[in-house]
Amino acid sequence: MSNYTKSKSTKRFNFTVNRNFTSKKAGSNTVIIQTNPSDSYYSAGTSSMTMTVKEAQALQSFLNETLSAE
Repeated sequence: MSNYTKSKSTKRFNFTVNRNFTSKKAGSNTVIIQTNPSDSYYSAGTSSMTMTVKEAQALQSFLNETLSAE
C-alpha cells in the first residue's frame, strides 16, 4: 500500500489525511483541516489548514494532554 487517504466530516469541519508511504518528498504526507462551506457559522467562506503528519502528531499529543487534564 503506497497511498492512503482518509476523510471525515462533521457539521463544521472536513478532515483529510493523505499518506504516501513510498515518497520521501516534503509535503507528501499531509493533514488538512477545512471549514465546511455549508455551515453558516463561518460567514467568511472556506478556510483550511494544511500540516505535515509530524506536525499533526504534535498537535494530537498536545490535545490529548490538554483535554484529558482535569
